[in-house]
Amino acid sequence: MKQINDYHHKKVLVLGLAKSGVSAASLLHKLGAFVTVNDSKPLNENPEAQQLLEQGITVICGSHPIELLDEGFQLIVKNPGIPYHNPMIQRAMEKEIPIITEVELAYRISEAPFLAITGSNGKTTTTTLLFNMLEKDNKNPLIAGNIGTVASDVAQMAEKDNQIVIELSSFQLMGIDQFKPKIAIITNIYDAHLDYHGTREEYAKAKGYITKNQEEADYLIVNIEQEAVMDIARRSKATIIPFSAQRELKLGAYVKDGSIYFHDEKIMDVKDIVLPGAHNLENILSSVAAAKLTGAKNESIIAVLNTFEGVKHRLQYIGEIKGRRFYNDSKATNILATKNALAAFDAPTILLAGGLDRGNEFDELLPALKNVKAMITFGETAEKMERLGKMAGIKNIQRVDNVEKAVPAAFDFSEQGDVILLSPACASWDQYKTFEVRGDIFINAVHKLK
Repeated sequence: MKQINDYHHKKVLVLGLAKSGVSAASLLHKLGAFVTVNDSKPLNENPEAQQLLEQGITVICGSHPIELLDEGFQLIVKNPGIPYHNPMIQRAMEKEIPIITEVELAYRISEAPFLAITGSNGKTTTTTLLFNMLEKDNKNPLIAGNIGTVASDVAQMAEKDNQIVIELSSFQLMGIDQFKPKIAIITNIYDAHLDYHGTREEYAKAKGYITKNQEEADYLIVNIEQEAVMDIARRSKATIIPFSAQRELKLGAYVKDGSIYFHDEKIMDVKDIVLPGAHNLENILSSVAAAKLTGAKNESIIAVLNTFEGVKHRLQYIGEIKGRRFYNDSKATNILATKNALAAFDAPTILLAGGLDRGNEFDELLPALKNVKAMITFGETAEKMERLGKMAGIKNIQRVDNVEKAVPAAFDFSEQGDVILLSPACASWDQYKTFEVRGDIFINAVHKLK
């Protein structure tokens, strides 16, 4: 960990706790800042805040008083989930107080370079694949961000011979200042989090922040088939490395004659890859490109791709019961993710879908339902999902209260050879705290069938 003076004797407000807020507050305290933490949860229900209080950090809990911003703070470290239209953030911007997210702190203190991944879909799988490839190649990677330990905790233990592989959301990227990854990947950009960003353009702009400080000596790996991604690439100063699952390229990662290539070097045959789904081929190509840029050997890359079956909650194979195969794709919080999941199977499928209603319809999902023989719906969008199912001519549609009840209902409609797939196409927050909680409930319900 670098010993820096950037925050020494600065008055810093950490707004919102959760794991990243706790880590940021503790780190800033170590770095000599005068830290105040503000969280909406009352102190007596807030063990994280109590822990910080014991460290001698000022803690204000139970509400977000606007007048707190009149106390001369020189910096705000914001929980990524707090939107910029929040009254506290709006007031801070009016007062021209700099606002960052915890990822920026991690970068400032890290001895190790960052390999950063963002995108609408596939970033967790890509991050995991790249980490596994580098680990197999003995390159001492550490994993951080949404998928692993909080970035600033990882950065504190990182040394110069480590590499920090980090998954980053648009929310986190909006709060960076100097953050500059040695290698950045943008998997794809689709409509997502528009309730936070307002427009697709603002969302894409946030994703583009991953490369805003990169220079020619750095690399930006991009999906050449996506205009939104290439628009970011054209404005980047980094060396651009494209990938495509659809055509042969002069450089970058691509598929040719049924094999994966990087530049003009064959890596392995696609048929030997274990991970299912055509969409995962793009994740594989981008991770291969990043691994090769670090100097990883083909043998290490092949060993991972010969065995890697997927990430938990991302088209995760749970097991087979009486000839029915169960898959947990709880991370499918948007339409595209569910389309990709459905495209991975040729077998008759029972789809479990529904969740938070963000005001959109699901008509785009209609062509992907050709193999769906039954739908089990739940959550705020249950009615919309039922309407979609009827449009697709699906005869067996049943609404249930939650995911736990959806599993036995799906089994009742199934036969040997069928796939039972949880792929909600919606966020989980109407019923569950996170998509992980939703996925775990699905897994437990499947195990109860045995």
